[in-house]
Amino acid sequence: MAVMVVGAGFNGTGTCALTAALDRLGLGPCLDLREWRAHPEQLPAWEEATNGGSADWDAVLERYRSTVGWPSCHFWRELSGQYSAARVILTVRDPQVWYQAASATIFASLRDPPKDGAGPTSALRLLRRIILEQTFGGSTEDAALAIEVLAMHEREVKEAIPTERLLVYEVTQGWEPLCRFLGVNVPDVPFPRAAAPD
Repeated sequence: MAVMVVGAGFNGTGTCALTAALDRLGLGPCLDLREWRAHPEQLPAWEEATNGGSADWDAVLERYRSTVGWPSCHFWRELSGQYSAARVILTVRDPQVWYQAASATIFASLRDPPKDGAGPTSALRLLRRIILEQTFGGSTEDAALAIEVLAMHEREVKEAIPTERLLVYEVTQGWEPLCRFLGVNVPDVPFPRAAAPD
């Protein structure tokens, strides 16, 4: 199956809600961070891509119709190029609110060691490389710098993706703009709320 939606937004911008919404609209399975962690057999391909190699995206993403959040959003250029018919969704959020959410969730999980005293897993080490090193230059502790990185990322996505292929989207907008962009009917159910912070 071909990827139909590439999510370019960082975690903390509503990615959990978007994942649930895409699943509800029939555009799942969706590769988000939880799903990625559940498939460690794919790590070598992600490591190859992270090290500047060329991943076989068709093999890595063969079971998915959409991608949302890290680590996929780090490769939004490659994925949007590989899947030229896919729509790109850039989830956005107030930067200060985003930083607070990301600090309490994804950044904390990268910063704090596992509670059982075990060392970091291969997946955690790879995420640290992608997020801490390659995206944020080694640290997420400086809020102003992290917000600047977020703004630069969003600007690059907006400049690179043609407007007819890109939706800049706040999940608080609900179903209508998302469904209009994807060309699907609005479901007769409330828009998903994330079950846990993302």
